[in-house]
Amino acid sequence: MTTHLQATATLYNGVKMPWFGLGVFQVEEGSELVNAVKTAIVQGYRSIDTAAIYGNEAGVGEGLRQGMEEAGISREDLFVTSKVWNADLGYEETLAAFETSLSKLGLNYLDLYLIHWPVEGKYKEAWRALETLYKDGRVKAIGVSNFQIHHLEDLLKDAEMKPMINQVEFHPRLTQKELMAYCKKQGIQMEAWSPLMQGQLLDHPELTDIAKSYNKSVAQIILRWDLQHGVITIPKSTKKHRIKANANIFDFELTQEDMNRIDALNENLRVGPDPDNFDF
Repeated sequence: MTTHLQATATLYNGVKMPWFGLGVFQVEEGSELVNAVKTAIVQGYRSIDTAAIYGNEAGVGEGLRQGMEEAGISREDLFVTSKVWNADLGYEETLAAFETSLSKLGLNYLDLYLIHWPVEGKYKEAWRALETLYKDGRVKAIGVSNFQIHHLEDLLKDAEMKPMINQVEFHPRLTQKELMAYCKKQGIQMEAWSPLMQGQLLDHPELTDIAKSYNKSVAQIILRWDLQHGVITIPKSTKKHRIKANANIFDFELTQEDMNRIDALNENLRVGPDPDNFDF
């Protein structure tokens, strides 16, 4: 399984994606962002996840360049994800949005491009655009975010290819069992956003108890739980010590008993919007 920070999952098209990466949701443009991305790369992270709506692609691009230089690695060593926003869902609109993201990031291809939310009546045309970008070699892998089973089933009716990734809210209070099983069956790799429930789980008594027995932090326990479920994870942090600590999860393994204990915390509780009921 995942034994080190640069270990990869192989997507169904053969592309290798790191199991672990850095998310930059709610990190504004500026030196904090640039430093966070650079620090992550220097610490050994190879996957960075952003989105058009985060409004920080330019800073991410700068952090990537500084990080590559300092770590002595090349673009091919990195895995960069961005996402098309709801206002740009449509065939031509999505193609244009992709070019905008690419130019802000200062890259000539993306490793992964996602449809950010399943806006009804719009995501199929956007998916057609992603298939075009994929066929044209502009992106190594394509996928979706926040898609429920019925969204995926609807998409697959007309799609030429299945999404390679479904990035969803996933943490011990929202374990998404049915969705995970469906994605596994379809060969769609699941990825977790907000794995730490935006910090809300860090003083959870049950998780604190488990963490003590492994001499790890609650964050490390949760991130390890993601990986042992075969879910890619991208915790967000801008602080060097946290970026470093979050990645320190490859020297231990949770027992099946503890995996079950964590699974049992599920309450189907979301910290983000409900994919079946959002209005943006």
